[in-house]
This record gives sequence, structure tokens and C-alpha cells, in this order.
Amino acid sequence: MMAAVARPKGVLVDTHVHLFAPDLTRFPYHKNASYKPPAAPLEDYLKFVAARKIDHTVIVHPEPYQDDHSYLEYCFANEPSKGFFKGTCLFDPILPETPGRMEALVKKLPGRIVALRIHQTRKPGLGAVAGGPIKDRDMSSPAMKVVWRKANDLGLAIQMHFLPHYAPQIAALAAQFPQTTVVLDHLGRAWQGTPEEWQGVLRLAKFPRVVMKYSATPDNVKPQVKQAYEVFGSERVIWGGLGNNEADFEKQVALFEKMWDFVTPEVRAKIRGGNAMRIYHF
Repeated sequence: MMAAVARPKGVLVDTHVHLFAPDLTRFPYHKNASYKPPAAPLEDYLKFVAARKIDHTVIVHPEPYQDDHSYLEYCFANEPSKGFFKGTCLFDPILPETPGRMEALVKKLPGRIVALRIHQTRKPGLGAVAGGPIKDRDMSSPAMKVVWRKANDLGLAIQMHFLPHYAPQIAALAAQFPQTTVVLDHLGRAWQGTPEEWQGVLRLAKFPRVVMKYSATPDNVKPQVKQAYEVFGSERVIWGGLGNNEADFEKQVALFEKMWDFVTPEVRAKIRGGNAMRIYHF
């Protein structure tokens, strides 16, 4: 029986996949896990990518594992073809040992780690935190700048998962590190900020190495999609969150075509994979 939604033509790169081991003894969730999801095993995902002919995937190392990258390493070791996967890492961006730990992981997994992910998702008005789950750290901390500098030296991007309220803090760091690629997750969560805060996200496009990721959006943000495209252009938008199974894939492909029907097929091909191939050096 044919799938209801066909695989789009051209290169497909999913830049935002979370995978979770079924064996919690071998790959336990961290004591500081911010959530504990059901299993989403590598083995099931490999069947899916083979069926849908996904060309490459960026595994976004998820919060339940915190700074333990064991399952990410397992995924690299059991990938379907050499170089199929790349991944992000998660370390506390204000700890003094983080630069050394990032460097050690990059050396252990050469060419595989593409970004350090930083979370800024607390409600506006709440203060930054210095401990507990790795999120909501002080973006103005001198230690944060040290970590951004080290990421730049290692050739890593900074991948920001944030509420629009925090766009000015990202801008301040992007201005200090103009050679560092910054990836904005989930359309900058445009739907979770005020119109003024969303304008702050759009202003990040003035930095040439800031990239917008279209992923995990609701179906009512087409105006924001168009606005993001107007400022980031055809070369600095990527796609993520294609799903881990057939049902999710078909839903996301259909939503993508609905959201991006205002651009040419050539531009849609870039967003679906061409840009990611270049940005992530596949």
C-alpha cells in the first residue's frame, strides 16, 4: 500500500531527532532529567530512515541524558552507513570544566559533534539558575563567553533552544563571536513570545552566521514562517523534526509543503536538505 504522502525529491536531512534507549539499565536517564520520555530506539529509527530514504540525520542529544553522551555514541557506532549521523552535545555552559569536556568529546568523536545546545526556556522575569538541570544559565556570565569561544575554536555551532524573550541575550553573544554559527531551534518558538519579542528574534538575522531551523511548529505560524524567510533568506533556513515513524513523517511533510508553498521548489529543496548538507559539513 502506497504512502499517502510521498517522499519529497532531493536530499533529505533531518536536523532535529531525539533518540531514547529502551534499556534504562545500560543507558539510564540522568538524575537531573527534565523529563523521562518513552523509548524511541535507534533500531526502530533505522528501519524508518531506510524506508523513507532519509539521507542524513543530526541527533539532538536530549535533556533526559544531560551530559552523559553514551547513547549518542552508541548511535554513531551503529549507524546505517559511514557518516550518516552527526550530533549535538549538552554540557553546563557556565562550569569551568566544560571547555575541556567539549574538547575531549570532539576529539573522541572526530567530525561528529556539530553543536553545543543551550536551553533558555524559563518564563520571563525568573532569574537564571546556577545548578540542577542544564538549562536557564546566565547568558551574561563570563563563563558563558568562555564556552562560546571554545565552541568556536572547536568548530562547533551554538544551538539555541529558547523563548523569544531571550533573543537580545543571544544577539549580545553573537555580536562578540561573529564567526560562530548559531542555530535557532523551532522557529525561535515564535508563538511563545510577544510581537516585540518575535521582532528581536528576526533581528538576529543581521548576523550572517545565524541560521533559523524550521521544526516542531504548530500549524498556525505561516505568517512567522514568511517573516523569517524574508530576513534569513534561502541559504540560512534548515528543516528538522521529520519524525521517527511513518505517521509523523507524513504529517510533517504535508505541513512543510503547506507552510513553504510560497517559495520555489528549488528553495524548498535547499531547506529540506541542501542547506544542512553545507552547514553541518556532511
